[in-house]
Amino acid sequence: MDLSPFEADNSVSCRLSSQIPDVCKTEDCCLGIDEAGRGPVLGPMVYGICFCPVSKKEDLKNLKVADSKTLSEDERENLFQKLDESSSYVGWALQILSPNTISTSMLQRTKYNLNALSHDTAIGLVQAIHSFPFWFTVLPVSKYEEKLSQRFPGITVTVRPKADSLFPIVSAASICAKVARDRVVKGWKFTEDLGEVDTDYGSGYPNDPKTKAWLLKYLDPVFGYPQFVRFSWSTAQTLMDSKAVKKSARKQKNKSMLSYFSAANGSDDQNHQTHRFFTDRKLKSPCTL
Repeated sequence: MDLSPFEADNSVSCRLSSQIPDVCKTEDCCLGIDEAGRGPVLGPMVYGICFCPVSKKEDLKNLKVADSKTLSEDERENLFQKLDESSSYVGWALQILSPNTISTSMLQRTKYNLNALSHDTAIGLVQAIHSFPFWFTVLPVSKYEEKLSQRFPGITVTVRPKADSLFPIVSAASICAKVARDRVVKGWKFTEDLGEVDTDYGSGYPNDPKTKAWLLKYLDPVFGYPQFVRFSWSTAQTLMDSKAVKKSARKQKNKSMLSYFSAANGSDDQNHQTHRFFTDRKLKSPCTL
């Protein structure tokens, strides 16, 4: 798994993929989707898909893939290695959503929440590797299954809670996503000038005491957090509200729009100058006529 395209600029999202096995181009295939890192306040969220021919489902099952959350990091790495060695019939693709992408999406003027971002990411991966029946974990089940079936007519869509523990192909996708996130977090390159960064930030989840301590340590009172932090998360926002420098602004008396073009007779603002646009054209404000 070559993460260098994302590491070159970890402020944006990045798609990575294996080669599509030749057998997947000629046989009916199944495809699983899962994500890693939805809840943490630190690091990216990674969506992963894994696919193989229906005729190879038992071979995939024999690799002993399981829900990545039930495995240790070493076990996940070993299973990903097995998946990579099975490239003659197994393929995968990943979408790495940077913390910056997540935060700016959620806080933009037109709200784009995490569910919508997740749905669009999953759909984008399926569009890249399409024409397969697929299974994955997401809630609410019925609504999303209907949405995907309409989006991909002719393809069998199955959405189930805990699909990563029910379908080996989803377990494989879960492992790909989790391995990618673990590697990205472990090798994160801070673009900010923070000196030697303490990497003991715990699990990255908001309720982890180590994570909270790390957030407090690296909160700049003026510039906020490094891009490793999802500043749209309420935990980060609460700390910024309580610890960051407060913005202050002078109160100004409300003025009419016309006052910015020309000062009327008897105006309180004696120093106001008419804009050059008007003086060059010998134009006057209607209120002076």
